Amino acid sequence: MTAAILLALVPVFFVLGLGYAAGRLSIVENHHVDGFNKLVMSFSLPAALFVATASASRSEMAEQVPLFVILSVVMLVILFLWYALARIALKASKADAALQALTIAFPNLAGVGLPIVGSVVGASGTVPIAVALAAGSILVTPFALVMVELSADKCSPELSAITRVLSSFRRALTKPVVVAPFLGVACSLLEVPIDPVAKAALQLIGQAAAGVALFLTGLVLSAQPFRLDWRILGATAVADIARPLLALAIVALVPVSTETARLVILIAAVPSGFFGILFGISYRQDSAALGSMVAASTIVSIATLAIAIALLFP
Repeated sequence: MTAAILLALVPVFFVLGLGYAAGRLSIVENHHVDGFNKLVMSFSLPAALFVATASASRSEMAEQVPLFVILSVVMLVILFLWYALARIALKASKADAALQALTIAFPNLAGVGLPIVGSVVGASGTVPIAVALAAGSILVTPFALVMVELSADKCSPELSAITRVLSSFRRALTKPVVVAPFLGVACSLLEVPIDPVAKAALQLIGQAAAGVALFLTGLVLSAQPFRLDWRILGATAVADIARPLLALAIVALVPVSTETARLVILIAAVPSGFFGILFGISYRQDSAALGSMVAASTIVSIATLAIAIALLFP
């Protein structure tokens, strides 16, 4: 068990540290990272999400419906609760509150979840992780992006509030990272075959997603001072403790298989994700607090993930 945890976590921290060191030592520019960001969010990650979901059979995808629904509920509850807390108690702007909520609610499934689940349950863990990523990309991310879009106020001020909301939804739902998993799930359910050449091409660019995203996260963190205040501590507690406990409470009430229940809780225990940081870069938002949330959550997850694995997969 210790070897499995180390095998999953050490590469994650190595790539994060590599990006951090590259930025701190000025080997790679850490203030202008738009190129890296576009590579991950517009090309590599969408390709990986599409291939993972579209390659699953209809029966495999149907078996993941309970996992999709439960994790969607967990992430949306955390998203809305933290957004409300950040707006009311922390007096954060709409955009800042939305990106904080996205960071805490949407786990780092590509960088941490995939190797962890793969080490624990084997190759069969790829489909649940892809489905969880699809849930976060299709349902959770658009809600956060709509608030950021509205805050950015790209729409003409003469437009009505409803028109502005619809326009923001349209922009959010047309992001490649949202469209790709939606199309992949549709292809799986409709049993649309994927051309082997196209699949191989998409897999090649998709393989870079987790590594580049983690390197980029470390690179962004290297340009910011690490903050440790009550907000960061609260965000870490919500992501690493409250999120898996919420998943545990739901699976205790909903009749699902033991295997699904274990996977749901393990996936919910994965630390905060980097989507908030990457979208913060895209929208020119301050990502210093987001970086601290991701760093603190990832460090604490060494202990919380070890506990989760020991209890769920003894």
